[in-house]
Amino acid sequence: MSVIEFTRPLHEKLTAIRRDIHAHPELAFAEHRTAEIVARHLESLGVETHRGIGVTGVVGVVRGGRSLRAIGLRADMDALPITERNDFAHRSTVQGHMHACGHDGHTTMLLGAAEALVGMAARKEFDGTVYLIFQPAEEGEGGAPAMIADGLFDRFPMESVFGMHNWPGMEAGSFAIHSGPVMASADRFDIRFTGVGAHAAMPHLGVDPVVAGAAFVQAAQTLVSRGLDPIDAGVVSVTQFHAGEAYNVIPDRAELCGTVRTFCPAVRDQLERGLRQIAEGVAQSHGVELCFEFRRGYPPTVNTAAEAALCAQAARAVAGEARVFTDRRPSMGAEDFAYFLQEKPGAYVWIGNGPGEGGCMLHNPHYDFNDAVLPTGAAYWCQLVRTLLSSGR
Repeated sequence: MSVIEFTRPLHEKLTAIRRDIHAHPELAFAEHRTAEIVARHLESLGVETHRGIGVTGVVGVVRGGRSLRAIGLRADMDALPITERNDFAHRSTVQGHMHACGHDGHTTMLLGAAEALVGMAARKEFDGTVYLIFQPAEEGEGGAPAMIADGLFDRFPMESVFGMHNWPGMEAGSFAIHSGPVMASADRFDIRFTGVGAHAAMPHLGVDPVVAGAAFVQAAQTLVSRGLDPIDAGVVSVTQFHAGEAYNVIPDRAELCGTVRTFCPAVRDQLERGLRQIAEGVAQSHGVELCFEFRRGYPPTVNTAAEAALCAQAARAVAGEARVFTDRRPSMGAEDFAYFLQEKPGAYVWIGNGPGEGGCMLHNPHYDFNDAVLPTGAAYWCQLVRTLLSSGR
């Protein structure tokens, strides 16, 4: 029997859950209401449930058969600090908070899978343990390392771990699976050039940090275009430049901020070194003092090849050969599921969300998760369990 037959009857229930979570968004490490919805739903199914892992994380345990094998399935729960601009009935009720990335849908799909997996376990359709990981704080705050630090992989020993994210612009219910990098690292830099303020009509009496900042912006553009092997990928973007408050005053400092993205740890190191060298050279040549800070954020999300192939196999069983893509380009966006993949083999896949309202993409105030894909996403999780924990493997 196809797993979609297990999840399709749940569509109405899952839609109600998803829209309730959407209407009550909670930011990183504050997902108390959402976590309680998750925990109570799991407990109502008879699933062993663990609360408070990584502050507000929840883990459910579904056991089938006698095998000691185990896998983890992860969904994120947090919202974004965005004011929603939709006017449908389930729009956010919290000013300035919004589920603009679909984590409400991710959580709901895994809850749907939990319900189907309980039935599958009773029918002995898989042999092993499934850990359902409901993670807090994906949006820049590092909920994944918080759960790891709280003993996730020690308390729930699993051989591999898997994640899924909706992807606007892809056909609803289709899948994209990458073998290797799927999301980039996300690092930040802060630079302050300090000179000597002066009257704008008498620049020779000061040391202009604005000119130094401008020189840095120009030179930083060569790090990728002239410093990287053209086969490698990298992004260096200066996104903030703050200096001065008056038309006729040369300020005494200029502050610049930006981000660095790449798929490769060696390129990450190269770009950090390059930014520092350029900043130091600019400071010396322009006679200004330098304060340079480079802060590493999420590492690249890199799927292991064997697990990605198994994910593609499961996706094809649910969506069909023509709706599973293994040739899509990875994204320069970042994802803290990367920390899980540094600990365990696994893969992170995309499920198509359709064009979205107005064609808007993630982190848009008009975004909404497509409820039509809820049963498909839940079915994918169930099929992946079948694929990985069948008695023949």
